[in-house]
Amino acid sequence: MDRALFKTTVKVLPAVIALALLVLVWRVADGENAIRHLAGADPRWLAAALLALTAQTVLSAFRWQLTAGQLGIVLDRGTALREYYLAQMVNQALPGGVLGDAGRAMRSRAQAGLVSSGQAVLFERLAGQIALLAIFGVAVVGSLIVPGVFAWPGWLLTPVVIGLVGSVIALVLLGLPGLRLPGRVGRALASFWATGLHALAAREVRGRQVLLSVGTALCNIVGFACCAAAIGVTLPPATAVIVVPMILFAMLIPVSVSGWGLREGAAAALLPLAGASAAEGLAASVAFGVAFLVCALPGILAVRVAARPRSGSS
Repeated sequence: MDRALFKTTVKVLPAVIALALLVLVWRVADGENAIRHLAGADPRWLAAALLALTAQTVLSAFRWQLTAGQLGIVLDRGTALREYYLAQMVNQALPGGVLGDAGRAMRSRAQAGLVSSGQAVLFERLAGQIALLAIFGVAVVGSLIVPGVFAWPGWLLTPVVIGLVGSVIALVLLGLPGLRLPGRVGRALASFWATGLHALAAREVRGRQVLLSVGTALCNIVGFACCAAAIGVTLPPATAVIVVPMILFAMLIPVSVSGWGLREGAAAALLPLAGASAAEGLAASVAFGVAFLVCALPGILAVRVAARPRSGSS
């Protein structure tokens, strides 16, 4: 295959996959009914979703500022927030959902180098996913201990438990110093792990990292729950912290553009466990995706600020 054609295919393929998934979910989940739900969405709940997702962005930016500071990169809050908005806008528009974060690392590399700036971005994003996983894990355990909290179908409970146990084992193994690989690779991994612990779990930042990371995860869950409420689906808190994380985890599969299609498929399949229809799940997920896109729009202003000539430049 011609190299130029291959590059074009790689760039276009995620958008094609997202569109194909959306068409599939539309056909399976009664897309016309989902559109009717969206047309009648309660603007008050949508406004609440925008507020929750904006808070998520602000807390994430502050978490990056804190993490970067541990690695020798000093960011003021205005810069951290502007860069985070810019990264979110790029992530929403381009395949993979990480190109905006890569740009964030590139633009913050001056003080400590590209390796440290990249690690700061990686650890910051990782902290958010660990917090969401922890909330989900606690909710799953609670639902198994307390009868009536959530009715788990057999086809779902087994893979969820396997996934959670596997994640815990992986985190424990990574943290055991006795299991380091020998040689240069082992030393590099040990250094990477030590840097991560310093950035996220050092005594001076541990409490703030937990608060910021749990806060961002809860804001995402609340944002989706508000979008569901906007189209008439009420998610009790105990149900939301179980169902919504599973929907959000589907977005991590890097084959689409900003999780479109994957998120809608997961919502159409999982929200019926909370008493909704597949069409309502599709509508809630589309509302969430649009709300997230709207919340990323300040990134356009960030682009203009970043492109503005600095004073004194020729």
